[in-house]
Amino acid sequence: MAKNKTFILHGPMGGKTTMSDLLKISEATAIALHVMAFLSSEVGVMVSAKKIARHLDCSEAHLAKVMQRLGKMGLVKSARGPHGGFLLGRPARSITLLEIYEAIEGPLKPARCLFKSPVCDGSQCILGDFLEKIGNEFKTYMTDKKLSDFNRIFARKKTQKQAGSQSC
Repeated sequence: MAKNKTFILHGPMGGKTTMSDLLKISEATAIALHVMAFLSSEVGVMVSAKKIARHLDCSEAHLAKVMQRLGKMGLVKSARGPHGGFLLGRPARSITLLEIYEAIEGPLKPARCLFKSPVCDGSQCILGDFLEKIGNEFKTYMTDKKLSDFNRIFARKKTQKQAGSQSC
């Protein structure tokens, strides 16, 4: 039987490179994507910032900044007070991952160069059109995927937790 293997890339300084290093998604964007998926599993229920932060294992301060941006874009609604919290601003089926990404990062721009300002004449890139292809594929994925495609992720996790707590 074959064992599961984990593949880790080693960077130039001997450090380990993860997929998030290769894709360069900020922590704020990662929080935004996950909090939106979490809220989509809590249909019509106000969820407190404290509960979200605890569930995602992130700081409430960082979460607050992310939620503020999502709120400005109409992706979440919020209410203050003891029974306040957050819920989706629109149905999950109408929210794309690209909207969430752009709420945090701003418009997704195509990348044709690894540098912010190209250092060569642009006639031939070391990576060819690879960056552009990957960028287009990423944008297509983020545009095609709706939040509703992921709302069962956290629902499944809750069910597993409940089953685990009942067996103890």
